[in-house]
Amino acid sequence: MNKVNDIDKLDKQILSILMKDAKIPYTDIAKKLYVSGGTIHVRMRKLEQMGIVSGSSLIVDYTKLGYDVTAFLGIYLNKSSLYDEVAAALTKIPEVVGAHYTTGVYSIFAKIVCKDTNHLRLVLHDKIQKIQGIQRTETFISLEESINRPIDIVEKEE
Repeated sequence: MNKVNDIDKLDKQILSILMKDAKIPYTDIAKKLYVSGGTIHVRMRKLEQMGIVSGSSLIVDYTKLGYDVTAFLGIYLNKSSLYDEVAAALTKIPEVVGAHYTTGVYSIFAKIVCKDTNHLRLVLHDKIQKIQGIQRTETFISLEESINRPIDIVEKEE
């Protein structure tokens, strides 16, 4: 089943609105798109069943909670076959908020959120670098996030 062919313009418009503001009521979406609220419910249920939509999330400003350092970590593995084990171990570290299996020089690229650079050092030294299968790491501290947005999935009409 080709998921792209199973959704239409209305599905994409609904997703686009919710990706910008997940708290908007279905009735408000319905008014914007000139359809019934029931249509929005049915479409969202279909998108969930297809696996296009799952769960919901909250955007939190970690700095306002005392987590002032965001870092990205390039992880070199001893062997790429160790990915599943290392990914499972990374999942157990609360400061690791994202990880991707990648091509290129790193096997895994992870995002870490810490209170300060000392906290980051402890996470790196006492948790991440002790995971079996990790050969070495490279750390990149983010100075500022300038873009964090959803992709625009609605094609512009000419």
